[in-house]
Amino acid sequence: MTIPISRRALVAGGAALALGPGLLRSARADNGVTDGLIRIGQSAVFSGPAKDFGIDYRAGIKLYFERANKAGGINGRKLELVSYDDAYDPARTAANTAKLIDEDKVFALAGFVATGNLAAAMPLAEKAGVPMFAPLVGTTSFRTKVNRLLFHVRAGYDLELRKIISHLSTLSLASIAVVYQDSAFGKSNLATCEQLAADYKVQVVKTLPLAIAAEDAKQVVASLAEAKPGAVLMIMAGRMVEVFMRDYRANGGAAPLYTLSVGITDAAGSAKRLEGKLAGLVTASIVPPPQAVRVPIVADYQRDRAEFGEKIDSYTTLEGYIASRVMVEGLRRAGKALTRDSFIAGLEGIGNARFGDFPVEYSAKNHNGSTFVDLEMYTRDGQLRR
Repeated sequence: MTIPISRRALVAGGAALALGPGLLRSARADNGVTDGLIRIGQSAVFSGPAKDFGIDYRAGIKLYFERANKAGGINGRKLELVSYDDAYDPARTAANTAKLIDEDKVFALAGFVATGNLAAAMPLAEKAGVPMFAPLVGTTSFRTKVNRLLFHVRAGYDLELRKIISHLSTLSLASIAVVYQDSAFGKSNLATCEQLAADYKVQVVKTLPLAIAAEDAKQVVASLAEAKPGAVLMIMAGRMVEVFMRDYRANGGAAPLYTLSVGITDAAGSAKRLEGKLAGLVTASIVPPPQAVRVPIVADYQRDRAEFGEKIDSYTTLEGYIASRVMVEGLRRAGKALTRDSFIAGLEGIGNARFGDFPVEYSAKNHNGSTFVDLEMYTRDGQLRR
């Protein structure tokens, strides 16, 4: 017997109800949302030379999740972060991303680290329609066109490089050398750097790659000695900067040194290992100093660290905390009937806003978040001064 369409709809609805609300909850759980939970997935570097990025970023994300959960969660749903180590390896990032989507059934992805790793993850996220929020990546190529599923919080590396190069031009430093990480991150941002240098009429006299796992930089340092640049800009992340600085200073190199926000992650450790030679390194910063409690977002961060017992305290941890706070606001705006589409709409609806005086801006045409960049200088003991 053929059932009329209106009766078919009623029969289907009645069958679902007869099987009970558990069936409906399990269906929704496929997207990482149940009546009491929102599951977020992360693949990041938690081992190896760059581990501080992932460890600190995750700590900041989880810290604000704890604050939100203590306040009752998002419309009664608690936040859960599922994290896997990719050891900075894009192939492992891809495998972790597939697992998070297919097995863990996460609602969204967040807190991924590094350019090549994000490039490995995005095709999987796009195929599954899973939002990717706040990767610790500032590479320009991810920002020039709006990807509906990809939202940034941190300022782009192009803005960091512009801040550094414009500063060098005001100091009348007409020539620079660039030491860059031999990876997708280093190469893509080298191209951005060279374009900006041309715009500001700063000559790039030498560009030199350094391997991610390099134990020394003596060959690079020797090439720099011949070039005699007015300053050296490092487009590198983590311990590579420390390795280069150690050999550069040991060889008598005296040109001013500049790095991106991802250059130094363990400042106290770097200062100790470099025996004071960290002093004078200028870095771009994309969040306020984590001790500047005069800034409301930092005061909130330090309050929550004290309340929830978070031992890690760094610029990267504060960055994760800010990113998490913005994500929570997007989830709140998405409403109780949470879907990935409503989450995207919630984020785009934030507009031009300030989170504890930290500015971000989103719309359907802009997913880039913050434009905040400042320059700071390291002291010999790893402190930063403006």
